Amino acid sequence: MSAKWEYKVVFVEGWERVSVEGQETRPEEGERNSAFGRRVLNGLGADGWELGGIQHTSPGRSYLVFKRPLAEGAEPDLSVVRRERKPQPEAAGEADGGQVVSV
Repeated sequence: MSAKWEYKVVFVEGWERVSVEGQETRPEEGERNSAFGRRVLNGLGADGWELGGIQHTSPGRSYLVFKRPLAEGAEPDLSVVRRERKPQPEAAGEADGGQVVSV
């Protein structure tokens, strides 16, 4: 039987801001960005997450994709954290519809 995996996607902005499933974290007062990055990665590793890949989106911004084996008999979390976008004034008759998906 092949292993089943679960995944976690982490958004990193220059190690000055990290968003994990909608929960933002920033360096503590006086903490170097490299120490902040190590703290974030060590926390994920302690929970069994292994870095599987990196998707660079622009300079200083990336998505890190982590994976870990799914517990025996467990199902992957298929829920998506969504927050509604605040209404914006319409520009030239174009409506700004849709939702923002936080990861």
